[in-house]
Amino acid sequence: MDKIIGLTKEEASLQLKKSGYNEIQDPDPASPIKLIARQLKNNYIIYLLFFASLVSFITGETITGYTIVLVILMVIFLTFIQEYRAEKAIKSLKQMITPTTVVVRDGKEQSILSKELVSNDIVVLRTGDRIPADCIIIEDVNLQVNESVLTGESKEIAKSEKGNLYMGTFVVAGRCIAQVTHTGMATSFGKIVRLVSEAEKDLPLQTKINTITRYMVITAITISLLTSVLILLRSGPLSVEIVTGVLILAIALAVSAFPEGLPVVMMTTLAVGTSRMAKKNAIVNRMSVVETLGETTVICADKTGTITTGEMTVKKIFADELLFDVSGTGFKADGEFLLKGKSVDILKFSTLRTLITASVLCSDTRIVRTGEDDEYKVLGSPTEGALLVMAAKVGVFLEDIKHTRKSEVPFDSKRKLMSVLCNIDSRNLVFSKGAPEILLRKCKYLLEKGKKIPLSQKKEKGILDLNTKLAQDSYRTLAIAYKEVASAGNNYSENDLVFLGIVGMEDPPREEVREALETCWAAGIQVKMITGDYKETAVAVAREIGLEGAVLTGEEMDKMTDEEISRIIGGVAIIARVRPEHKLRIVKILKQNGENVTMTGDGVNDAPALKEAHVGVAMGKNGTDVSRSAADLTLKDDNFATIVEAIREGRTIFNNIRKFVSYQLSCNFAELSILLVGVLLSPVLGWQVPLLLALQILFMNLVTDDLPALTLALNKSSKDVMLDPPKKKPQILNKPLFAISVFTGLVMATFTLGTYYVVFNILGQPQEVARTAALLSLILLEIANAFNFRSFRQRVLTRSPFTNIYLFYASVVSILATILIIYSPILNSVFHTVTVSAIVWLITVLISLLFVVIFDILKSFGKKNNYLKLA
Repeated sequence: MDKIIGLTKEEASLQLKKSGYNEIQDPDPASPIKLIARQLKNNYIIYLLFFASLVSFITGETITGYTIVLVILMVIFLTFIQEYRAEKAIKSLKQMITPTTVVVRDGKEQSILSKELVSNDIVVLRTGDRIPADCIIIEDVNLQVNESVLTGESKEIAKSEKGNLYMGTFVVAGRCIAQVTHTGMATSFGKIVRLVSEAEKDLPLQTKINTITRYMVITAITISLLTSVLILLRSGPLSVEIVTGVLILAIALAVSAFPEGLPVVMMTTLAVGTSRMAKKNAIVNRMSVVETLGETTVICADKTGTITTGEMTVKKIFADELLFDVSGTGFKADGEFLLKGKSVDILKFSTLRTLITASVLCSDTRIVRTGEDDEYKVLGSPTEGALLVMAAKVGVFLEDIKHTRKSEVPFDSKRKLMSVLCNIDSRNLVFSKGAPEILLRKCKYLLEKGKKIPLSQKKEKGILDLNTKLAQDSYRTLAIAYKEVASAGNNYSENDLVFLGIVGMEDPPREEVREALETCWAAGIQVKMITGDYKETAVAVAREIGLEGAVLTGEEMDKMTDEEISRIIGGVAIIARVRPEHKLRIVKILKQNGENVTMTGDGVNDAPALKEAHVGVAMGKNGTDVSRSAADLTLKDDNFATIVEAIREGRTIFNNIRKFVSYQLSCNFAELSILLVGVLLSPVLGWQVPLLLALQILFMNLVTDDLPALTLALNKSSKDVMLDPPKKKPQILNKPLFAISVFTGLVMATFTLGTYYVVFNILGQPQEVARTAALLSLILLEIANAFNFRSFRQRVLTRSPFTNIYLFYASVVSILATILIIYSPILNSVFHTVTVSAIVWLITVLISLLFVVIFDILKSFGKKNNYLKLA
C-alpha cells in the first residue's frame, strides 16, 4: 500500500476549530445554581431554621427572626463553597490523565492528545489501545476488538478492512491503521451518553455516614423534646412568649445536634485527599476506592516498571559465541558496542548485524526523538523500545531498511513469542523473538560467523546456561531467531528457526522502593513482587531492594491446587514466570484467605486481575488503555512508592472523617448535656433556664462547631498513620471511639456547668453574666477540643498549633466572632450576651487549658497501655 500522509498540521488545526475537541461532555454538569438547588432539596436544617424564623416573626421576635434568616444564608453559603470546591477538585482529577493516540500527520507518526483528534485523521492502533473515536479500518493485522462497553458482551470480535471501530472499545489483539469518521458527541458512544446518564451510587463511606447521621438525629430530637418539656414544666404559667421561646430553643437544639456538615465534610475530605494523591502521581478513577486503599493488607506489584524504573536498556548481547556489552542507559542512543571493554565495528560481525536488523523488524513499537540529542520517546512496549534504541546506537532504523511486512503473529502471553514475515530484496524472511527457553525449542540451526549450522544439544545447553547466568545477574533476556521461507503467505511455521542470539536487558530498581517497602512492613502490609521474568532475575532484583521471602513460579502454580497455594502464599514474596491468568488466580486465593488485595497491572490481559482485586492499579506511562479502564487507581509515574503514598492518603482520609465525626459528636453531646443537666439542677442551684439560648446555640453551631470541624478534613498525614496494621472493615465510629467522644462531651459539659456555678453561685454575678461566661467557656472548650482531635495519639501541647493552619485560622475567626457578640452593644441585644470581666476570661481560659492537659495525659496513658487503637 502507498505511504500514508494523513492530514497536515494546518488541516488538523482548522478541523479542530470547526468541530471542537474529541471529548464526551458531562450530561449533567454541576453548575452553581444546581448546587444551591440541591442544598435546598436535601438540607433539612434549612427547613427547620426557616420554620424557627417564621415562628419568630409571627410572635414579634423580629430580631431573632432576622438573625435566623442570616444563619440560613450563611449555612447555604458555606455549604455551597465547600461543595463547589469539591466538585472542582473532582473535575480537575478527571482531567489529569490525558489519553494519547498515535496519528499519522504530515507523513509521520506522532503522539497527540486523544481530545485533539479530528475527522479524517489517520490513527495507528495496537494491542491494548482504547479506540479514541469512531473510525473505519484502512489496514489491519489479525485485529480483534472488545466492544463490551457498547454491547455488554465481552467476547473478542474479529475486524477486517473497511470494518467500523467505535469510540471507547479496545484493541485486544493485533493492530490496524484506521481513519477517523466521527469525534466527540457525534460518535456512537457520545449518542448513548446523550440518551442515558449513569446513576450515581452511594459510596461505602456515604452509607456509613448516613447510618451515623440517623442515630445522631434520633438522639438529638429525643433529648431536645425531653429538655423542652422539662423547661415548660419549670416555667410556671404558660404564655405565648414562653412557648415560642421553648419551641425555638428545641429547633435550635435539633439544628445544633443535626450533623448537617457530615456529607459536605466527607466530599471535602475525599476531594482534598484525592487532590493530594494526584499531586503525588496517583489518580483516583473511582471514589469508592479511597476507603478501601487504607485497608490494604497485601500489595501485589509488577517488577518491571513499578519496582524498577521501566526504562529497559540493552546491556548484553550474545551472538557468534561472543558476549558483547552495550553502554548507555535508558532511552538515550548515546552508547556503543564493546567486546572485552573495547569498542567494536558491528560491520565485522555479520550475525550481530542480522540480530540487530531482526530486533528492529520484529517489533510493533516506534521511537521518536524528543527534541533532545539522541533522546527518544517510546511509542509502545518499553522492551521493544530498548531493542530499537540499541539499534539506534549503531545507526540502524526501521525506515532505513527496505522491506515490506507481509504478515505477523503478535506476541501472546501464553506462547511468549512474536513473529513477522517480511520481504527483503525478494527474499521472504521470518523474524521471531521471545523467551529463550521457548524460542530455542523451535530452533534447528544457529548462525555462526554468517553460516547456518545445526544447533547441537551441547550448544543449546550452553546457551541456556548463559541465559540462566544473565538472569541471575538480574538481566531480562530475549532470544532472536529467523528463517527464510519460499512463500510470502500467512501459513508459515515458527519451527526450524535459525538462532541468532540473546539480548540481555537491565531495568534497575527505583531508588525509593527500599524505603517504601520498609513503610509497608511497618504498616503491616505484605508485598509480593510479581514478574514474567526468570526466577533468578526476580531473586536478584528482590535482593537489591531488600525483599525477602519464598519464591513461587508460574510453572509450580500450574501443578498445585488452590488449597496448596493458599497454605504457602503468606510466606511467598516473589512470584516469577507469571502469566496474566496466574495473577487472577493469586488475587482470588489471597481474597479467600481474607486479605485486602491491591494489584498492579499494565497489559490487556491484566484487566481481569485488576477488576478482581479490591484495588486495581494501572500504569499511566506504560500501561494499556484497557488496564487503565479496569483499574481503580492510575499511577502517572508507574512507581511502587506512589502506591504506598496512596495507601497513606487513603488511611489519612478515613482518619480525618473519623476525627470530624468524633469532634461533632462530642460537641453535640456537650451542648445537649448542658441544657438537660441545667434544667435538672436549676431548682437546687437557682439557675435560670435554659442556660444557653437558641441564638447562642445557633451561633456556636455555625462558628465553633462547623467551622473548626470542616478544617479537620484538611489534616495532613500524621507520622504514625502507617505504624498500625490495617483494620479489616473498619468503622467510622467504633465502640472505643464512641466512648471517647461521649466522655469528651461530658467533660466539656461538666466544665461549662462548673463555669456557670462559679460565676453565679460563688462570685455572685447576675444570671446574664453567668450565661455569657458559660457560652464563652463552651466556645473555648470546643476550640481546644478541635486541636485535641487533630490526632488520636499525639498530644496537643507537644504539637505545633500550625500543623493544620486552616484550623488555626478558623479558631482565630471563632474567637474574634465571640469577642464581637460579647462586647458589641448591638450584638449584645441580638444574642442576649453581656460584657464580662477579666476574671471570667481567666476562668474560661484556665478551664480550656485544664481540658487540654487532661486529654494529653489520657493520650500518654492510653499509648503506653495500648488502649488507643484508633488511628
